[in-house]
Amino acid sequence: MKFDFALLLTILTLLSGFIWLVDSLFFAKSRKLMQKEGEEIADPILVDYAKSLFPVLFGVLALRSFIAEPFRIPSGSMEPNLMVGDFILVNKYNYGIRLPVLNTKVIEIGTPKRGDVVVFRYPGMPGVVDDPSKGVDYIKRVIGLPGDEVTVVDNRVSINGVQVEYAPTLDYQLIENLPGKPHIMQEIPNGNVTKNGTWKVPDGHYFMMGDNRNNSSDGREWGFVPEENLVGRAMFIWLNCQSMLKACKDGFDYSRIGDTIE
Repeated sequence: MKFDFALLLTILTLLSGFIWLVDSLFFAKSRKLMQKEGEEIADPILVDYAKSLFPVLFGVLALRSFIAEPFRIPSGSMEPNLMVGDFILVNKYNYGIRLPVLNTKVIEIGTPKRGDVVVFRYPGMPGVVDDPSKGVDYIKRVIGLPGDEVTVVDNRVSINGVQVEYAPTLDYQLIENLPGKPHIMQEIPNGNVTKNGTWKVPDGHYFMMGDNRNNSSDGREWGFVPEENLVGRAMFIWLNCQSMLKACKDGFDYSRIGDTIE
């Protein structure tokens, strides 16, 4: 079961705000009158906590929901561009302003571009009832836009019948020249994913693939990502910590901090 931090944060924000509001409307005035008459009456401890926490909780909720949100990379599916342990910051408004928890878009701003690295809620494996990973945050690269026909043969991509150009760079790495967004992809022999096929992207959906092409569970396996599942566009790496269990001791990679995500 996925722990929904956004839901918990929203509940705590609403609860603390409600307690503060009720006290302000019905009880605070009477306490002030009694204090003027010389009685020493402090705010109830619950109200005191609510008044202290609400501004902080509201600020964090607004920041995470509408501006930017941190995520940690849990797997190697986006190597070599994103490594296990990278902490990234995700832009939450590029693809529209969405309500927290519900993820319903309320203000239209923009849409993903081909080549964007995007965080989204995993739509689940087709045909699998109660997929336990459904709704978990994934990160992949946008390959196909709505209406595109994407063909993948031996990790080489064609979009609407036009072959994407590739250029060798380091061992097991290639430059994939997606229109407007060239980037490095990794191709490790004997990987887990080598599926070939052609996919027609429906309206309101996107076709995603990992940069570590032979080791990425992506659109080749589970299909398309609905627009309503989008979370935001990855911007940059703000920390790299290989081991959370050891509180990052001996696990920092300072060279990656500040790297933009292309």
